Amino acid sequence: MRSKLFPLLSFRTHIAVVFGGLVIVLAGALTFALGKMLTAQIQRDQGGALNVVANNASKMLADGLFDRSREVQVLTESAAVWARGLDSAEVAQNLARSQAMRPNSLWIGVADAEGVVRSATGGLLLGQNVKARPWFAAGIQRNFVGDVHEAKLLASLLPRPNPNKPPRFVDFSAPIRVGSKVVGVLGIHGSWDWARDVVESLHPANAKALRMEVFIFDRSGAVIHAPDGKTSELAAAGMRLPLDTSPSSGNDNHAQPASVIQWQDGKDYLTASTKLKALSVASDLGWTIVVREPVEIAFAESRTAMVQAMGIGLLAAGFASLLAWFAAGRISGHLSAIATAAHDVESGRPGASIPLLESSSEVLSLATALNRMTRRLITLNEQMEDKVKLRTQELEAANRELDRQSRSDHLTGVLNRRGFEAQLKIALSSARRRNSPISVIMVDLDHFKMVNETHGHDAGDQVIRHLSDTLRQRVRDSDIVARMGGEEFVVMLPDTDAKGAQILAEELVKVVASRQAPVAGKVTISAGVSELNMKLEDLAEMLKGADEALYVAKRSGRNQAILHDASALASMA
Repeated sequence: MRSKLFPLLSFRTHIAVVFGGLVIVLAGALTFALGKMLTAQIQRDQGGALNVVANNASKMLADGLFDRSREVQVLTESAAVWARGLDSAEVAQNLARSQAMRPNSLWIGVADAEGVVRSATGGLLLGQNVKARPWFAAGIQRNFVGDVHEAKLLASLLPRPNPNKPPRFVDFSAPIRVGSKVVGVLGIHGSWDWARDVVESLHPANAKALRMEVFIFDRSGAVIHAPDGKTSELAAAGMRLPLDTSPSSGNDNHAQPASVIQWQDGKDYLTASTKLKALSVASDLGWTIVVREPVEIAFAESRTAMVQAMGIGLLAAGFASLLAWFAAGRISGHLSAIATAAHDVESGRPGASIPLLESSSEVLSLATALNRMTRRLITLNEQMEDKVKLRTQELEAANRELDRQSRSDHLTGVLNRRGFEAQLKIALSSARRRNSPISVIMVDLDHFKMVNETHGHDAGDQVIRHLSDTLRQRVRDSDIVARMGGEEFVVMLPDTDAKGAQILAEELVKVVASRQAPVAGKVTISAGVSELNMKLEDLAEMLKGADEALYVAKRSGRNQAILHDASALASMA
């Protein structure tokens, strides 16, 4: 057979061809093995980065749903707000204030027990019956968080940035009780744009270059959020949660954080997903957050390294064939040793390398070339792993910074509501262990809406920063100042009883009134003071007491500090 195929080829030619082929096979095997290793490493590292984004989005969405649900519950349990009826001026003021603090609250309303809207922001739906709406039917029974839906009654009443896309809401509602009687329901229609803002805030700086995309699917697997405003388009096209998407549970330390999955467009994506980490039964909507990246981008570095490795292998094969031509008579024994070493390198045996045989210069040159090729391939692999590790570290650092920003108020630099609640729990635990008092002061700028209307929102921001700086200057290092939203601040005072907190609150009222705020000039504040009763109250009761005292301070003429006293406040209300 050989004599027919190669009748004129000499022994040297046979050896050169065979040896060159062996080197090509060796280079291909090494390239394939290193490529598989690189691909698996990139899938772990890049998949881990996608998983971090998915988990952070899940946490922030869950926190947002819980915070809004808790806000509704606290407001419905504030008896002083409802004391004068569901359509009182106090109710309207509280609804307007809540909407000002949460711009994504497109509509906030109160319906009586028969479903008739008695008070609402913007006067929308006043007098209409909403008894058939899901938020009312569920909200009159319990705290309720409704899944994403298009506007019905409000579709024609609210402004539409895009006329072709009706506004979509997430509903929050809870029963209003006066004594033991349910007298109505408080409902909030929150804009679904909130979820888009959360997702976009978590994108790393190179998200566009990576073509990283974040999707949210509801409990049934239908898409409710897609990037670039394509939600309606993809939903109409029938996009569903891929069946082989398995949200990470975090229980298997050896499992890949992301998988390569073919989506409904027929393309493969590196995909990570997680379930919404709900903080309460009411806010558990069964969402799945999915982050994907095209495989051609995710594994681009691996494929480039494989092409480079194969090119190096082909060059080495040509060089090896040339040497084999000259060393054919003495090479067979050395070939066996080199082949064995190459097999060890391919199998990944620690310390394996191509031996530098010195019995002849040709074999030594061949062994040196193969040894350099092996080291070069290993170096390429190590460099690629270093690049992937560096990019993972950068992503982790970016996500740590995002977590820090999610706990701080961007305007003033003090803690926001989420960061304050975490610190408050720590302080409470310490106070209970040491049996020491702890108090809070709720602070609210008087007539802040007038400042914005008269001097503009930039001036309003300067006044907010001025108040934040004043509060931080007047409290101790151990005290904590946080911005709860809008013009409302809270000061936590460890190791301070109600009397000491009241003295500080009155001092803060005087200091703020005596200073000139930027642009606006003289401004004043109202303050509510509350001390935690270690035996009878929890954190919510203490904050509620301070909020009720603040409400009385506002009603009693502003520019003053009121200490929470349930019986006294009831008579003043």
